[in-house]
Amino acid sequence: MSEQKKNDPLHGKTLETILNELVAHFGWAELGYKIRINCFVSDPSIKSSLKFLRKTPWARKKVEDLYITICK
Repeated sequence: MSEQKKNDPLHGKTLETILNELVAHFGWAELGYKIRINCFVSDPSIKSSLKFLRKTPWARKKVEDLYITICK
């Protein structure tokens, strides 16, 4: 395995796993405050959030970036 992949906190993580870990760490209310996305604020669920994040690259990037900050 390359050195870059070993140091990448996203390597081997699914979007669902990342989202579940963020919700467990922050809760929906705090997550919605940190990343202003309606699916985190208005009747949030993993399923609806995944659907939105998979179709919206800029939102997915924000989620991944936040995940990286809590992994450090």
